[in-house]
Amino acid sequence: MSLNPRHEDQIVSDRRKLHENPEPSYQEFKTARFVADRLRFLGLEVKEGIGGTGVIALLRGRNCGKVVALRADMDALPMEEKTAEPFKSTVKGMMHACGHDTHVAMLLGAARILVDHKNELKGSVKFIFQPAEEAGGRGGAEPMIEDGVMQNPRVDYIFGLHIWAGLPSKVFGVKPGPFMASSDFFKIRVVGKGGHGSAPHETVDPIFVATKVIEAIYGMRARMIDPIEPLAISVCSVHSGTKSNIIPDDATLEGTIRALDEKTRTRVLKLTRQLVKSVCASFGASCDIEFMPDANPVTRNDPRTTSRVFDVLKKLKGARAVEMKPVLAGEDFSRFLELVPGTFYFLGTRNPKKGCVYPNHSSRFKVDENVLKYGAESLASLALEFANMGEMKSIETPS
Repeated sequence: MSLNPRHEDQIVSDRRKLHENPEPSYQEFKTARFVADRLRFLGLEVKEGIGGTGVIALLRGRNCGKVVALRADMDALPMEEKTAEPFKSTVKGMMHACGHDTHVAMLLGAARILVDHKNELKGSVKFIFQPAEEAGGRGGAEPMIEDGVMQNPRVDYIFGLHIWAGLPSKVFGVKPGPFMASSDFFKIRVVGKGGHGSAPHETVDPIFVATKVIEAIYGMRARMIDPIEPLAISVCSVHSGTKSNIIPDDATLEGTIRALDEKTRTRVLKLTRQLVKSVCASFGASCDIEFMPDANPVTRNDPRTTSRVFDVLKKLKGARAVEMKPVLAGEDFSRFLELVPGTFYFLGTRNPKKGCVYPNHSSRFKVDENVLKYGAESLASLALEFANMGEMKSIETPS
């Protein structure tokens, strides 16, 4: 399914406009209005305010196929952009460093393609523009689901696309089964007894105990979990103390646990609590342990659906598709995949000639804009492929 050249120019233009105006999770007000205006211009049925700032639109086909949902996330990251792009962020301390601006632009492009091919569409396509993927916890998918985004009409299949700096430009990455990790976040407060740095024996040094907690957590991964199981445990923040000769009263550690297997995830969470309490008690300290609620589950692609997705992507001219290894980043698209069959896949943007070499979430992250048309074409092709399967009972008002 080829892209009209004027649509390609519009995708790039939309992406740059969005990139200049990034918004944080749950505050994507301007982005949502931008999206809704574009969708209404295409003549689609649009609803705003879904799950907060979410936007959905419905393209009705001939009412004899399936309902396919396509999803793009809209939020940016709280970081200062350090690229030299002429369209770099105009918002201090905010940047589209994960490619969500491209996701929105590509899905709008897919909507334009599908409107042009509406007469070929047997089923219907629901376009989902989701807030707060970067927020963690409930994120944006869960509130949208609670607001009925997967119903009225009921979604049969769902697909999502993510720009990925780890793959070369114009390469799609696909993987059946577990593709992205569960993402749990923890906060551990080690409580000791402060005092003078010259008399550590009169204190319970929380910094020392915290170092032993870190060793125990990392040791758990090395010696208590099957080494074949994909798992990452990282302590990413350590805060304690105010002065070079004062042993403080407490120390705080924050970090993340990523797994591709639910049993491994459950075991690690349990062991973490046990180890932290045991280590702290051994040195006379106490502790508070918190895990962020509503952590994202494993992003698990439906194998049968993903096999067909792979076939569709391989047919796109100018790009190629490969089966890739899973990654331990997390995604709240996983919540949609718990409800209906679908596939989450990557589109590579790494291009050293254009300086597109920095990873997602880098302040120097850049996208090879030549890949965007392939993303839009892939989403439109998947919608047409799966919407034209079987029969659909009824089309209702979008919710």
